[in-house]
Amino acid sequence: MIQPAITGAGLFTPTQVITNDELVAAFNAYADLWNAEHADEIAAGTVEAKGHSSSEFIVQASGIEQRYVLDKTGVLDPEVMHPWLRERSDDELGQMAEMAVTACRMALDQAGRQASEVDAVICAASNHERAYPAVAIEIQQALGCGGFGFDMNVACSSATFGIQAAADMIRSGSIRRALVVNPEICSAHLEWRDRDCHFIFGDVCTAVLLEPEEEAKGPHFRVLSTRCATQFSNNIRNNNGFLRRTRKGHMEDRRDMQFMQNGRKVFKEVLPLVVSHIEGHMDEAGQDPTALRRLWLHQANKTMNDYIGRKVLGRVPDPEEQPNILQDYANTSSAGSIIAFAKHSDDLQPGDRGLICSFGAGYSVGSVLVERA
Repeated sequence: MIQPAITGAGLFTPTQVITNDELVAAFNAYADLWNAEHADEIAAGTVEAKGHSSSEFIVQASGIEQRYVLDKTGVLDPEVMHPWLRERSDDELGQMAEMAVTACRMALDQAGRQASEVDAVICAASNHERAYPAVAIEIQQALGCGGFGFDMNVACSSATFGIQAAADMIRSGSIRRALVVNPEICSAHLEWRDRDCHFIFGDVCTAVLLEPEEEAKGPHFRVLSTRCATQFSNNIRNNNGFLRRTRKGHMEDRRDMQFMQNGRKVFKEVLPLVVSHIEGHMDEAGQDPTALRRLWLHQANKTMNDYIGRKVLGRVPDPEEQPNILQDYANTSSAGSIIAFAKHSDDLQPGDRGLICSFGAGYSVGSVLVERA
């Protein structure tokens, strides 16, 4: 059987940054405007006043200190509170494809490969720019890849599920090389006016190239095994998909159509699900989980990751054993674990093993056991 390997990784990071202090200032100004507009209802007790946010609250609740976004102007405008994303014509490269091309070229360069050598493009992300045609096919054409492309959505686990699909195709011999790319424009579906979640998400795009290990041109990671699982839950939900909001006042103000989550239930139900999943995967692979050199976990919440790392390794992980990028990037959905992998993997030595693991809405959990070669 052909041994698949990850031979390249790429990361597109937007140039615009929103710090917690900037975000809090905008949110609190919005809350003050809203409270003034609804002063009579608040006084009558028919509606509840909106409370202020704070940078301390955000760090304590999530571990996030800043986030990268495609547009900060609209997000920080108290009268707008969403990104201005220009509507592109049908003849232009889409926003997701544009991000993806940059990340994919970085992965190809690292692997020493040309786009024409790629047989499959999998665009795996939480919120796609459109229903069809598939964004993956647009990326395929923009890069000049051969073969085929398709979109995949398993929410925050999309990247790991995509890696499993690509690895399985390489093992079977149906393709030689695949790009798994994760363009996440999370700022477009976040409700920036909700104190409980206004700080969670950021924008980014990651990509990995997979190919047979025997054809790798440099240092790489063998994909030893993969494991995916889903269990339906409404506790993390988005009913509206990708939101393209181009003009203030030209959108239906439906809170239930954007990112929603029941945070307490998610903590209670997802954490044991993820730990059990990882332990089961390691048992199937004959791997002692305490011997893992690195955990590249989904970057949703620092408390969740600390809990998972402690359970899997049987002790408090050292910072380098469980790298966090959450403080800089915030939650970037499916791309989070791949950002951690791309930025914190070069130091591993041949034979070192690590686990890429993602989890989120669905519920979904995906894990990829890799070995440095």
